[in-house]
Amino acid sequence: MTKRKEQYKEATALTVSHEIRIRFNETDPLGIVWHGNYITYFEDGREAFGRQHGLTYLDIGNTGYTTPIVKSQCEHKLSLRYGDVVTIETTVVDTPAAKMIYRFKIIDEKGEVACTGETVQVFVDKEGNLMLTNPPFYEEWKKKVGLLK
Repeated sequence: MTKRKEQYKEATALTVSHEIRIRFNETDPLGIVWHGNYITYFEDGREAFGRQHGLTYLDIGNTGYTTPIVKSQCEHKLSLRYGDVVTIETTVVDTPAAKMIYRFKIIDEKGEVACTGETVQVFVDKEGNLMLTNPPFYEEWKKKVGLLK
């Protein structure tokens, strides 16, 4: 039996790497990144992905849609500390459903995976209606980047 999540494939050709330095205000009293900041790092990854592939929140907003996050998942593997330089790898998942799925890897300076995660965003129109099919702008974007033929 195939799990539903396994049906969707990462579009690895659409992976964006973005480097950040861990700031002091992102850590707890022990100098370790506070767990809630990893979601912010995922946001940094989504923003970098959007800038590189023409899918920023401003681009989406200009089409009359918003994309609220309805699910986020984060698995911590190694601690990150103040001053560390890490790479956030963000990959879009190719799904026929009316949603955007991003997967993340946060990799430390040694090349070790410190954190993995995923976010799911849905499409909502100007009136606040949940879209049950992909909006035209997203279908066009998927064609442009080779996810649709």
